[in-house]
Amino acid sequence: MTEVEVCKELTPARSAGNVFRVTTESPAGPPTARQEPSERTHHGDTVTDEFAWLMNKEDPATTAYLEAENAWTETATAHLAGLREKLFQEIKGRTQETDLSVPSRKGGYWYYTRTEEGKQYGIQCRVPVRPGETGPPSGDERPGEQVLLDGNVLAEGKEFFALGTFDVSPDGNWLAYSTDFEGDERFTLRVKDLRTGEVLADEIPDTFYGSAWSADGSVLFYITVDEAWRPDRVHRHVVGEPFREDVVVHHEADERFWVGVELTRSEKFIVIDAQSKITSEVRVIPADTPAADPVLIAGRQQGVEYQIEHHGHRFLILHNRDAEDFALAYTSVDAPGEWVELVAHQPGTRLESVDAFARHIVISLRKDGLTGLRVMCDGSTDAYDMEFPEPLYSVGLSGNPEYDTASVRISYTSLVVPDSVYDVDLVTRTMTLRKRKPVLGGYDPADYEQFREWAAAPDGTRIPVSIVARKGVGRDGSAPAVLYGYGSYEHSIDPYFSIARLSLLDRGVVFAIAHVRGGGEMGRRWYEDGKMLAKKNTFTDFVACAEALIRNRWTSADRLVARGGSAGGLLMGAVANLAPESFAGIVAEVPFVDPLTSILDPSLPLTVTEWEEWGNPLESPEVYAYMKSYSPYENVAKLRYSKILAVTSLNDTRVLYHEPAKWIARLRAVVPEGEFLLKTEMGAGHAGPSGRYDSWKEEAFVLAWILDTIGAVDV
Repeated sequence: MTEVEVCKELTPARSAGNVFRVTTESPAGPPTARQEPSERTHHGDTVTDEFAWLMNKEDPATTAYLEAENAWTETATAHLAGLREKLFQEIKGRTQETDLSVPSRKGGYWYYTRTEEGKQYGIQCRVPVRPGETGPPSGDERPGEQVLLDGNVLAEGKEFFALGTFDVSPDGNWLAYSTDFEGDERFTLRVKDLRTGEVLADEIPDTFYGSAWSADGSVLFYITVDEAWRPDRVHRHVVGEPFREDVVVHHEADERFWVGVELTRSEKFIVIDAQSKITSEVRVIPADTPAADPVLIAGRQQGVEYQIEHHGHRFLILHNRDAEDFALAYTSVDAPGEWVELVAHQPGTRLESVDAFARHIVISLRKDGLTGLRVMCDGSTDAYDMEFPEPLYSVGLSGNPEYDTASVRISYTSLVVPDSVYDVDLVTRTMTLRKRKPVLGGYDPADYEQFREWAAAPDGTRIPVSIVARKGVGRDGSAPAVLYGYGSYEHSIDPYFSIARLSLLDRGVVFAIAHVRGGGEMGRRWYEDGKMLAKKNTFTDFVACAEALIRNRWTSADRLVARGGSAGGLLMGAVANLAPESFAGIVAEVPFVDPLTSILDPSLPLTVTEWEEWGNPLESPEVYAYMKSYSPYENVAKLRYSKILAVTSLNDTRVLYHEPAKWIARLRAVVPEGEFLLKTEMGAGHAGPSGRYDSWKEEAFVLAWILDTIGAVDV
C-alpha cells in the first residue's frame, strides 16, 4: 500500500462536542478519537480505558466516529478502486450466477435451492417426485416447480436479509421460516401453508435458529432467547392458534447452557438438547405425542458431552465419558439408562458426529488432521472407511433427510477441487458424482498444487500447515503469501476451495492455513491445549507457522499477510503485538480483540457461556491476569506494527463493533505513524453483508488491500 499521510500530532479532545478531528468530505488524515478515561478495578488491578465511550451504540458521537473511520478508509484506499472493481468482476465472472443445488428427496418431493443472475439471494423450491424416478432431476427438468420461499422477495427494500429457520413439516404441508433484517440474529418466525401459499397471521419475534415439527405437522417446536441473546426456552406451538398461547416445554436456567431442538431423521422423536461448552444434556419427546413431557436420556455431568441419534429400538450416543476423542454407545428407546459400547474410544481418532439410517450408521471423524467417514452396517460389526485420492481434502455428509435409504449424499472439496456432491451406495460402496461447483473461465485444477507442511511450536509440538499455490510459483522467498488462522472452540479450518481465492493464486500469491491449537484439527487434545490457561499456544503456533513459511522460502516477512475473523480476529490482534516483524499486513475481521473487557461483563451477549472457553476472570485472579497478558487491546504498545485492516459490523451480536473500534483508536493514539484502517458495515451482522453480490464486493475490498500490502497488484 502506498504510504498515507497520517496526523503526527495527537491532541485528544475532551469535550463531548469535539469527538475527533477529521475533514468528513475528504479527510486529510485519520480521525482521532477523543480520550475519555473510564476506570474499572478487578482483583486489585485498576485499568483505565480511554475509549470505553465507544461502547455506547446509541450515542450519535459513536456513529459519527465510525462513519469518519469509514470515510478515512475509503480515502486511504481510493487508489485501489479500480483493482476492487476488477477483483469483483473476476469473482463474478468465475461464478455461475444462475445455478441449482442438487435436489434432495424427502417424502414425495425433491427439494433444492436455485439462484438467478442479478439476484442477491437464493430461491427455495421443490418439485414432486415422478413415478419411477430414482435420481434427482437435473438441468431444466423441473415440472411442477413450487417456490417455497424467495429470499429476493422477502429482502425487497431491505439493506440486510438472513434466513434463520427453514423447516418443512413431515407431511409437506407447512413451512416454518424465520427472517432477520438487521443482522443481529434476532429472527421473526412465521408459518406458511404450502397448499395455499398463505402465511399465517401470527408471528413471533426474537426467536433463534432451529425448530422441529410433530409427526403429523400439527405442532411446531421453536426456540426463544433471553436478554443476553442466549437461547434458553423451547416452546410448543399448535398450528392455527395464537403464538401467545404457546407452552414453554423446557426452560434452561443455567446461564452457561444453550438449548436446541430438532426432529430425528426417523421422524420419531423431538430432541431437546442443552449444551454448555463442555457439558451436554438431552431430552426427547415422541413426535406422535407432542404434548408429552420430555424424557431425559442422561443427566448432565460436568465435562461430559453427548449427542443422540434414533436408530430403531435404540438411541445411539456419541460421548466423551472416559473417552477424550469420543466413543459410540447405545441405550434403549423404551427405557433409556445404561450405555452399551458400540465403538470403543481410540485415542487420536476423534469421532465428531453420528448419523443413523434404517440399515446403516455413518460416523463423521477426523484422524491425522483430515476428515473422514466410517460406515457401519446394521446388525454387523463390519465397518469400512471411505477412501479419497487427494492428500488434503474435506469430506462430510450433506443433507440426507431420508431415513430409509441405502445411499447417502456427501460433500467433498480440497484446496484445488471445487465443492463436489456425491451419492454413495452404502452397500456397493460406489460413488456417483452429482455435481461439482462450476468455475467459469477455464479453471483447471491441474494448474495448482497443494501441500502439507509442519511447523515446530516453541514447545516442540508439530503444527500442520495446508498450502496451495499455482504451479510454477518459486520457492525462493519472493512470492507473496496469505496465512489464515482461527484456533478456538474446537472449530477446524479444513482445506476448502474458494473461487475468490483464485484471484490471489493467479497473481502468484501462496495461500496457507495454519491449523493451530485451540481448533480441532488433530483431535480433542488439540483443542484443550489451546484454550483457557493454554490459550497462548494458539498465538505462538500461528507465529511458528509464519516463520516456517519464511524459513522454507515460501515467502518473506515483508510479503506475508495474516488473516482471521471472530475468534480468529483475536488471533490476529495477539500476533500483531507478539510478532509484528513477521507480517507485512494483518486483516482482522469482526475481531474479538477486547476479550477481557467483554468476558468481565456478564450482561453482554454470550459472556457467561464463554467462561468455559476462556476462563472466568471475574472469579479467578489467575484467569484475569492471563487474559490481560494476551488481550490485543490491553497490550497495544509503542511498536512498529504491521499494516492493519479491521472489518466489523454495527449490528454484530457475537463480537460487538466496539471491540475493533476501540482497538484501532488505541493503536492510532499510541502509534500515530502506523497504518491502521477500520471499516464498519453500518447495516450488517457477524457474517457481514448478506447478499451474494455485496459479499463479493466486500471480499474484493479485502483482497485489494492484501494485494496492495504485499506488492502483488501488478503481478
